[in-house]
Amino acid sequence: MDRNAVSSSNIVSAGYDAGSETLELEFKDGAVYQYYNVGSHLYEQFLAAPSKGQFFHIYIKNAVPFSRV
Repeated sequence: MDRNAVSSSNIVSAGYDAGSETLELEFKDGAVYQYYNVGSHLYEQFLAAPSKGQFFHIYIKNAVPFSRV
């Protein structure tokens, strides 16, 4: 999945596949995770959030299934 750089102190890049509703995030420590059942609206809100990390922790981290890539 292609990822684009994002402005965040902890998240390096983010990618999204609308067909499978999968969000892929790369963190500063090099870890890459995929988060499932992330609707396109939630992804757009994530991109627009002034703090990507805060948005991630509130709305994504413990709210949807995920796996480390």
